[in-house]
Amino acid sequence: MKRMLNVGGGSKTIPIPDYFQGWEHLLLDISPAGSPDIVCDARRLADLPAAQFDAVYCSHNLEHYFKHDVGKVLRGFLHVLRDDGFAHICVPEIGAVMRRFVSAQMDIEDKLYDSAGGPITVHDVIYGWARQIEASGVDFYAHKTGFTEKSLRETLKRAGFAEVYVASIEGSFEVQAVAFKGASKPEQRTIFGI
Repeated sequence: MKRMLNVGGGSKTIPIPDYFQGWEHLLLDISPAGSPDIVCDARRLADLPAAQFDAVYCSHNLEHYFKHDVGKVLRGFLHVLRDDGFAHICVPEIGAVMRRFVSAQMDIEDKLYDSAGGPITVHDVIYGWARQIEASGVDFYAHKTGFTEKSLRETLKRAGFAEVYVASIEGSFEVQAVAFKGASKPEQRTIFGI
């Protein structure tokens, strides 16, 4: 059975991509609140046994680290991935947010879009969802860095991923990346339409 490490996913009740159906799903989170399988700061992934996962899934977590720590987190992904493994990463697309902010002459507190949890403002995307941070009292929900397609691609390459594919998701203010530790396989490229 293939194994996936969900880094910073918060809870296994939060949906993950369908292609992980049938995989063993291990959740890693810094907080024990969502009952993760592994309680660990993602900056410490290198402390875990090496080469034990076929994939790392990291959705809206990488922006919660300072820029100087992002490389350490990504090198941790490489450490826990098997040689033919990959990382699927989703982060806010700060360039798209800035373009909308300027073109629509928005204020930082204006609503950018509606989410399942309620309205999301420009401020929320840049600095972290204020409502969640205030309600939880947990500062690690704050955003400490941001990405564009170009910066995410370059950051993944600098970390040591062999193949990197990055694309903005139309109308979502999100950028996704699939980064392979080694050369990708045809069946992996098929999953992502690469």
